[in-house]
Amino acid sequence: MSAAIAKRKASAPALGGDAVKKTRPLTAFFSPKPATISTEVTRTVSKEITVTSQKDSDVQLVAKSVTLESKVQLGTVLFDKQKWISSLIPEHRDLLQLEISTMDESWLAALSSEMTQPYFLNLKRFLVQEHRSNQKILPLAPDVYSWSRLTPLDKVKVVVIGQDPYHNINQAHGLAFSVMPPTPTPPSLRNIFIALKNDYPDFEIPKTGLLTKWAEQGVLLLNTCLTVRAHNANSHAGKGWEQFTEKIISIVAERRKSGVVFLAWGNPAGKRVDKINKSVHIVLKSVHPSPLSASRGFFDCGHFQKTNKWLKERYGEDAHIDWRL
Repeated sequence: MSAAIAKRKASAPALGGDAVKKTRPLTAFFSPKPATISTEVTRTVSKEITVTSQKDSDVQLVAKSVTLESKVQLGTVLFDKQKWISSLIPEHRDLLQLEISTMDESWLAALSSEMTQPYFLNLKRFLVQEHRSNQKILPLAPDVYSWSRLTPLDKVKVVVIGQDPYHNINQAHGLAFSVMPPTPTPPSLRNIFIALKNDYPDFEIPKTGLLTKWAEQGVLLLNTCLTVRAHNANSHAGKGWEQFTEKIISIVAERRKSGVVFLAWGNPAGKRVDKINKSVHIVLKSVHPSPLSASRGFFDCGHFQKTNKWLKERYGEDAHIDWRL
């Protein structure tokens, strides 16, 4: 297992899945039994997790205990994670265990007030019910917030806006357009690679579609919805993820004051960046890389070269993204 994959699978409470056979209290989803191991999920917080096996050889990682001693400086506001957790009522603390245990602290600090909004808590209740009814949810719990751990808020240079996670097994792992090996590269991602090669002829199209190297360089690969029911596209649309990820985009726009690149492919993504301050940031729009639309301008959009040109002009020669995989 590569270091990048190990990093994104650091820890997660049970989001549910095949192991849930009947109605259980909320706390039952977050309090397992087996042996513990120590790991580090973010740059600042150490955690103990337990590992339990699941059908289809999946792995569920469930937070047993969390050492919460660190505080995160975000702008001028000091975020005290332990104090925030203590302020939650028990039901909300149970509902937000996945976020508490697996989200990078820079993002947790920025999104803590959003996650206690009624719409988000209702979204989490919906996900609990999905698991209680034995629905398989993708990506698996450890991967839902992998984008936050691979691309902390203070490292974001580029935002790529996706749509729904891939809904087949061993595809989605929390990064828009990216798939886990040995899954073959999906059609939209193949077209992204073609566009990249048009920008950089020396780019070698990889055999797999794992994009963690981009994420680690500051490319936030953000889907509009962060979960989906297996084999059922758009099944979690309209449940609250859209509002949550809209907030993520606005936080990037507000707090990355020196500017970032927003890549919006397709009309839905384009609408999500309409309010971005273009005097601070650059917004590059194109048709979606799907085979249904890519021939109408995506292959020659030049977004990868334009991104690096803007980053170098804004931040210096070393700020560019190495798109090689």
